[in-house]
Amino acid sequence: MEIIVRNGDSLWYYSRLLSIPFILIRDANPEVMPGNMEAGQKIKIPGITANRYKVKNGDSFFVIAEKNDVPIDALYLFNPGVNPKEIFLNDEILIPVNVSYPLLKTKCRYDTTVLVKDIKKLLDTYPFIKKQNIGQSVLGNPIDMLIIGNGKKKVHINASFHGNEWITTGILMKFLNEYAHALTRDTPLNGESPLNLYKDTTLLAVPMVDPDGVDLVLNGPPDHTEYKELVMELNKGSKDFSAWKANIRGVDLNNQFPARWEIEQKRKPKEPAPRDYPGLKPLSEPEAVAMAEAANKYNFDRVVALHTQGKELYWGFEGEEPMPISQHIAEEFERVSGYKAIRYVDSYAGYKDWFIQEYQRPGFTIELGIGVNPLPLGQFDEIYKDTRGILFASLYK
Repeated sequence: MEIIVRNGDSLWYYSRLLSIPFILIRDANPEVMPGNMEAGQKIKIPGITANRYKVKNGDSFFVIAEKNDVPIDALYLFNPGVNPKEIFLNDEILIPVNVSYPLLKTKCRYDTTVLVKDIKKLLDTYPFIKKQNIGQSVLGNPIDMLIIGNGKKKVHINASFHGNEWITTGILMKFLNEYAHALTRDTPLNGESPLNLYKDTTLLAVPMVDPDGVDLVLNGPPDHTEYKELVMELNKGSKDFSAWKANIRGVDLNNQFPARWEIEQKRKPKEPAPRDYPGLKPLSEPEAVAMAEAANKYNFDRVVALHTQGKELYWGFEGEEPMPISQHIAEEFERVSGYKAIRYVDSYAGYKDWFIQEYQRPGFTIELGIGVNPLPLGQFDEIYKDTRGILFASLYK
C-alpha cells in the first residue's frame, strides 16, 4: 500500500503508527533516505491494505477510528484529500487494515500463469521482497528468484526442477507467503522470531526452475511448432504428459550438473526423453546454467532442493559434504518433519550434488510427499504441514 508523506513524517513514525517493523518499511523503500523525506513523496507500507468504508449517521473520524480500532492519525494518513470536519452520509473513506493470511491460493494447478500473478501479489503486498531474474527457459519463460532478508547467511531453496513435480512450487510459494506475513505481524515461527531470521539470513528462493516442463505437464504442448512436434514425438504421440520430468527439449535438468555426470551419462537414456536424459554434456540447458550461475553469483551458504516423492531427504555426496554441520541440519530436518534423513543414494549430477562438490557446503534434496508423480492436490495440506518445519529450519539452523 502506498501513502503520501506529510510534513514531519518519518519511517519510524509510520512503523509506530501502523505497527509494522521499521526494518521492513525501510527495505520496502530502498530509494528513500529516512532522514531526508519530503512532503509529497510516495512510501510503500508492507502488509497493509485499505478497506473502503461508507460514512454512517453520527460518524466522525474519531468515531470511525474507535469503531475499527485504528489510530485516528492513520485515517488522516490514508485519506489525504478528505477534510475530517466535512464528511457526510455515504461518503467513502479508506480504513487501513492488516493483510490477512493467506494472501495466495497455492493449492492449485500451479503453472507459470499462476506463478507470475502470485509473484506480483507478493511484491505488491510485501515490497521488502525483491525479485531478481536469473535466466530464461528454452521457451523464454523467466526464471525468477525472490529474495527476503538481509542477513549474512544465504539460504537458497528451489522447486519444480522437474515438470511433473509442480506441486513443489505451490508449497514453496505458500511458505514465502507465510514468512512474509509473519514478518509484518512479528509472530513467532517454530518458536523463532521472524525478524531475527530476517536480520540474520537472506533467503533466495527460485519457485520454478523448469517453467516449460511445468506448463507442458499441466497444459499440454506449447504453440511453438518445433517443440510441440518434439515433445509429441518423445511422448510417443500421447497427449498425457503427467510422467514428463524433463525440460521442453527432453533433458532432465537435475541430471545436468558436473558432479560425476559421466556416471549418469553411461546408464541413462542416450537421447532426449520424457525423463532421465542428462544431455550431451553438463550444463547444456539454459535452466541448468541459470541455476549454476546463481550459486556462483550469490554465494549460497546452503541449498535446499524440493522434489517429490518419498518422504525422505538426502544430504551427502561422495564424502564431500561438510561435517558435522550437514549432519546436524539433516537431523533437525528429520526431527521437524518425520522424513527419513539419508546420507548417500546412488544418484549423481544433481544440483545438490554439484553444490556440495563445488563449495563443500551443506546441500539437501527433499522428497516431498509419497505416491506417484504428479502427486495429487489432495496431499497438499499434509505435505505443507510436514515440510514447513524443514523450510523454516533451513533459515535458523
